[in-house]
Amino acid sequence: MKLLRNESKLISLLLALMMLASVLTSCPFITESTTTTTTDYASGCYEHCDVDNDGYCDLCDLDVVETIDFYNFNDLHGKFEDTDDQPGVDEMTTYLESRKYIDEHVVILSSGDMWQGSGESNSTKGALMTEWMNYLGFEAMTLGNHEYDWGADVIRENSELAEFPFLAINIIEEETGERVDYCEASVIIERGGAQIGIIGAIGDCYSSILGEMTEGVYFEVGDALTELVREESERLREEGADIIVYLLHDGTSYKNAGNTSGYYDQSLSKDGCVDIVFEGHSHSYYIFTDDYGVPHLQGGGDNSKGMTHVEVDVNFANGEVTVNETNYITHSDCASYEDSPIVDELMEKYADEISGAFRELGYNSKYRSSSEITSLVARLYYEAAVEKWGDEYDIVLAGGSISVRKPYCVEVGTVTYSDLQTILPFDNKIMLGTILGSDLLDRFYNNSKYVFYAVLDASEIDPDKTYYIVADTWTSSYAPTKMTEIEAYDAATYARDLLADYIESGNWN
Repeated sequence: MKLLRNESKLISLLLALMMLASVLTSCPFITESTTTTTTDYASGCYEHCDVDNDGYCDLCDLDVVETIDFYNFNDLHGKFEDTDDQPGVDEMTTYLESRKYIDEHVVILSSGDMWQGSGESNSTKGALMTEWMNYLGFEAMTLGNHEYDWGADVIRENSELAEFPFLAINIIEEETGERVDYCEASVIIERGGAQIGIIGAIGDCYSSILGEMTEGVYFEVGDALTELVREESERLREEGADIIVYLLHDGTSYKNAGNTSGYYDQSLSKDGCVDIVFEGHSHSYYIFTDDYGVPHLQGGGDNSKGMTHVEVDVNFANGEVTVNETNYITHSDCASYEDSPIVDELMEKYADEISGAFRELGYNSKYRSSSEITSLVARLYYEAAVEKWGDEYDIVLAGGSISVRKPYCVEVGTVTYSDLQTILPFDNKIMLGTILGSDLLDRFYNNSKYVFYAVLDASEIDPDKTYYIVADTWTSSYAPTKMTEIEAYDAATYARDLLADYIESGNWN
């Protein structure tokens, strides 16, 4: 009888082991290669599993769901300090600090165009904004087209300053065929037991960058970009990523929200390669869910709206991702929070670099519209060019693709250099060049999108004759003007500098 009792115990033990093996093998996420499950020695469970998807480990009953809050900025364009002309980041910073204090599972991201567009950020070539992002603990930023406004060397310098990675899976060196060395394809971070893969890419906006600033690199877009993201997603999943966030510096318009054709391939959503897409570039304000349930978010531009937010539940035992909430966090949502001291601290730290940006130029006696400003800039191009080259060349026209940025005007009052940096932020050199008369008629006189100042009427232009004209490098290098460049006016003189001299001379008083 004693032997039989021992045999009975042995049989019971074998049956228990068989049942445990059955549970373990029934969990699709437990393999030799996966890290989706986590080891918890305290609970006595070596591999968490949640086959019935009830949010608790089938083996040890541990809660295996983490709630994660993602906050994303897009197209902030250096709008750092809160002034009468621009919203700042002071209250939003305190808001995010409070969220991180309440909930450790907060992830702060950027989908690009963070630096360029204000006096304080432009004067520091984006270093001030990068330090602010360090302070808040950004996890990653994808590059936007305007990160290239000062060239790759500045991006590289800021990447060394940043305590987070710059992402761009599709920016390729022409010489080597490899991704540029100042960007990563992706990064994996952890929140609680959940692994989060973040992939970054710049969209099809190569032509939105001054050619000389992207010399030697190109962007993989379209089907090629889709395959890069797909392969990277598969690699991240194999490394244990429970959720994939895609930071894409591209997007659609508010009116076309929901239509991703031309910038995002929804097969990435269909095949489970992407769980959330934070977008940018188009300065649109939208949240929508695509045909396969993946949310796409963009929060406007120039810091006018705020940031976008997604709350998700991630089951780190079985990989199930549930989107609980998508919304905007606007400036009004943050208005009750105190100003963060980091704004003043960084403004003080970079005071020497910034001081020139805030010098007063003079008084403006009336409202100056976008059209008035651009027409004046074209005339100033012409007058400066004639003064420099007029004895040698017969210059007949100046102007081109001249436009101003938000707030698109100059109000009555004292004007600072920073005001002009905001509306005319681009460091486009002023160029003398030649153009065939037929192209001059086609590209300038008959082009309603161009602004120019001319001393000849269209009827006086000989289509077969070559003429001397002046335009900035955005027009001469990027836009299809068929202009042949001869000489730069001055490597450090831009449209805003000519306008600043004009205002300092009292012409707007």
